[in-house]
Amino acid sequence: MTATPDPSDAVPFAISSRAIVCADEVVSGTVVVEAGRIAELKPGPAARSAIEWGDDYLIPGLVELHTDHLESHYSPRPKVFWDPIAAALSYDAQIAASGITTVFDSLRAGSDGDRHTVGGGLHILGAALDKTRKAGLLRVQHLTHLRCEICSADVIEETERFLSAFGAHLISLMDHTPGVRQFRDASKLRDFYRGKSTRTDAEMDAFIAQRLQSRARYHDRHRPRLVAIARGRGIPLASHDDTTIEHVRDSLTEGVRIAEFPTTLEAASASHAAGLAVMMGAPNLVRGGSHSGNVAAIDLAEAGILDVLSSDYVPASLLHGAWMLASIPAVGALPGAMRTVSKAPARAAGLEDRGEIAPGLRADFIRVSLFENIPIVREVYCGGKRVA
Repeated sequence: MTATPDPSDAVPFAISSRAIVCADEVVSGTVVVEAGRIAELKPGPAARSAIEWGDDYLIPGLVELHTDHLESHYSPRPKVFWDPIAAALSYDAQIAASGITTVFDSLRAGSDGDRHTVGGGLHILGAALDKTRKAGLLRVQHLTHLRCEICSADVIEETERFLSAFGAHLISLMDHTPGVRQFRDASKLRDFYRGKSTRTDAEMDAFIAQRLQSRARYHDRHRPRLVAIARGRGIPLASHDDTTIEHVRDSLTEGVRIAEFPTTLEAASASHAAGLAVMMGAPNLVRGGSHSGNVAAIDLAEAGILDVLSSDYVPASLLHGAWMLASIPAVGALPGAMRTVSKAPARAAGLEDRGEIAPGLRADFIRVSLFENIPIVREVYCGGKRVA
């Protein structure tokens, strides 16, 4: 199997659209692509030699910082595991078809005590992504987001082993203990796990008791260790499900850059005011609320404190959710909405070479039309190459 050709070998081309969505405005014009980069953006009438997209939108390729959707390809049913190479390839195809050109594959470090969960697939999936990437089989650029379950007994060992083998581009600090953060309402955790397993009430009681014991034993030891590991490797940090002002203060002290899914308006406001990129789930926006009963993404958007959207568990929700944001005055119309899924997540993760339609940046962009006000991805270009 040969690797994907270098974009520098591609023939230059140009695409014209009457709706090119830039970082701050929508313009009519032509985008010229050379050597996998945007060489020029020419406002005005369509260039004579350009491919004509008419009224279809030309928008930046989407940048996805947090999706654990690979897990559902690897384990499509409880206790059922798919071939990891096949899972990685089908996942990549779905990501590309959703208009995502840069994806941070979210893999969980730290077991939760259930041998049937995909937690044990961390290194299997890491190896599958590494092999398919090196073989040139992946359509879009895949980076790694290592989601570290702080209160897991083996999280430090798992994190260090994975980083030594594969590296990572983002680390998040997670605590899913009942009664705190995402599951501050412990009944929501019961509902969540009932949907994933056949545990009885007595088994759930034992499971919750074990989680509480693990937090008491490991949280205060593991969190600073994980922060030190990330800092030592220069990996950006995200904090998952900050709920209180104290959580936000801890995140700032630790050098966190991204506030992932804050659960309260209070925590989101404090994070945004402190310069953290506030990220919420697009499914929360599309569905009209949080499945865990926490703050709604639309409330943060209307308050002007939503910076980044993530597809979380539904890749197609990223573009759909961003389109919904365009109607909210505080967001800044379509350019502002598209920033939440392109430039803002790219910059939050330290990527300066993508995320908007501008000369010198990667030629990552997508063609979008509307059907009953739902955005439809028609073409996807990654590094100047059409991939979907």
